[in-house]
Amino acid sequence: MQIINKFYKLLNVYIYFILFSLLIVFFSTTYSNANAFKVSGIEISSPFELNFEKNSVIDKGFQASFSDLISMITTSGDRKKIKNVSIKELKGMIDSFTISDEKFINNEYFANLETTFNKKKILKFLENENIFPSIPQRNKVLLFPILVETKDNNIYLFNNNIFYDRWNEQKNSYDLLDYLLPSEDIEDLVELQNKYENIETYDFSNLINKYDIEDSIILIIYKESNSVRTLSKVNLNNTLKIQNKNYPKIDIINEDNFSNIVKSLKQFYEDQWKKNNEINTSIKLPMTISINSKKNKKIIELEQALGSIDLVSDFNILNFNSEIIQYKITYNGTPNIFLSDMKKKNLELEMKNNMWIVK
Repeated sequence: MQIINKFYKLLNVYIYFILFSLLIVFFSTTYSNANAFKVSGIEISSPFELNFEKNSVIDKGFQASFSDLISMITTSGDRKKIKNVSIKELKGMIDSFTISDEKFINNEYFANLETTFNKKKILKFLENENIFPSIPQRNKVLLFPILVETKDNNIYLFNNNIFYDRWNEQKNSYDLLDYLLPSEDIEDLVELQNKYENIETYDFSNLINKYDIEDSIILIIYKESNSVRTLSKVNLNNTLKIQNKNYPKIDIINEDNFSNIVKSLKQFYEDQWKKNNEINTSIKLPMTISINSKKNKKIIELEQALGSIDLVSDFNILNFNSEIIQYKITYNGTPNIFLSDMKKKNLELEMKNNMWIVK
């Protein structure tokens, strides 16, 4: 009887570890898909002629996808450091790709390309180029574009303001900031006109607080006879950045001139947002997290969180038994930021014996 009891106990243990191992395999599949950069919506095309080579067309699509990805996760200054990436090196950073909506129109080949880049390889590539990438996090920002006509000392916020009318016409697929313009409130305009002389030092908080948006940009455009000066007060992630910029010999009525000013301003705003969300790959903070191995739902939540947090560069199971599972984590940030990231995922941790424990 004792032998039979021991047999059943051993059988239960084996069943537990077999099921647990299967669970780990399932987890691995789940978070590996999250550990990637995906670029969609790239249209590839080429004349369908005798020398048509589909692989060459796809290679050009890979280059366009890579360019969009780099534009999304690096600042304009850092992008200049990246030159002459061979197609062989680029392909080595691709996990998979999908071609859809293939069609031939008037002897022209068209298709849509979706490319999945390996996040670790992309981050390693940028680290070798001495570039700190940014978390590709989209954000809504409130923009007040205030046009000041210095000739007649008038302020335009809504009507007769080309920046208000056409600001959102230009948008790239890789831009991270979405701009919300203020609603047409005549009281706001009257308030600003009354503050004409002190518009640069005016406290806009009473206007901004009307909108349920944390981040804001105050853009004051001084239009003179043959030049433009802009003052930008950029408040992103509770960080204020002020920029003054002159555009000599330029007229905003000219289509190209207007387009260049908007492009320049948006590039500056995008760069500031990316700088606030940099991934410092030179920081490699090792951590150990322990969790009760019987809390299956919590284990799934933890693995999904670790797989989706951009600053977690690597994690794996250090050891496990019937009581606990221990994870080894490499984090590109400080412990306080890590705790904040985990809290956003509804995971509370506490420190015990130099180890983080999931509550």
